[in-house]
Amino acid sequence: MKKARLMLIISMVVFGTIGLFVKNINLTSGEIALYRAALASVLIGLFFLVSGKKLSVKEVKKELFLLLLSGAAMGFNWIFLFEAYNYTSVSVATLSYYFAPVIVTLVCPILFREKMNMKKWICFTGSTLGIVLITGVGNLSENTEHIKGIALGLSAAVLYATVILINKYIKNVGGIERTFFQFIAAIVVLLPYVALTSGFNIASLDGVGWGYLLTVGLIHTGITYCLYFSSIKHIPGQKAAILSYIDPLVAVLCSAFILGETMLPMQIAGGIMILGFTLYNEIAE
Repeated sequence: MKKARLMLIISMVVFGTIGLFVKNINLTSGEIALYRAALASVLIGLFFLVSGKKLSVKEVKKELFLLLLSGAAMGFNWIFLFEAYNYTSVSVATLSYYFAPVIVTLVCPILFREKMNMKKWICFTGSTLGIVLITGVGNLSENTEHIKGIALGLSAAVLYATVILINKYIKNVGGIERTFFQFIAAIVVLLPYVALTSGFNIASLDGVGWGYLLTVGLIHTGITYCLYFSSIKHIPGQKAAILSYIDPLVAVLCSAFILGETMLPMQIAGGIMILGFTLYNEIAE
């Protein structure tokens, strides 16, 4: 249990630093997402070979459509999040992205007939107000890029919520296997997208850019996803949910102390509301 908890904490800390690396890769968001999926797929594929773990192809065939759909959503979720970093701070983009659990809470009653009780309505309302506060409502006309960044972060949140909801329907494929096939699906979808939009400019990267890209693909995605799924099955859901909030907290700290990005007091209050109400929603009554 202690080892699993440490693995989950490490994975959350690593996830929280991804913005630092993505902002320093001189490629389009689509290309970064594509190469991230490709590098992670290779690494996880090697993990299967070395560990001798067999892929349950028969089970994958049963869930193929859902895996393809969730993989496509995952790929474009990364694009929107990485693009958000270009228009607003890493902290604001990440906090907007963390609206995803609230979206899941709102949609679950429709898809799974779960009851939307008073606590969930309070959490939804509080988190939504938090989003309003981080937009900096008083200066919308002067902050069009900032607002665009938040809109992109929220779009990423919608797609991430879509991945979470689709995964609820995937019953026969395990965590790491599921992620591997979702990465493959992301590659299939992102290849033509990148070819038709920015084209392939990876040859223009210098040594530093390559270092950042390899870190995002191999460390932030391949290794960390394996750590995450290897640990999550040994930790109770509520504890895992609480530890997952290390990710946005690390992102906010990196944004402030490493990138030197500032947040207004009103935006800090909004961020606290988003994370606080979302966390409160995760805690059992």
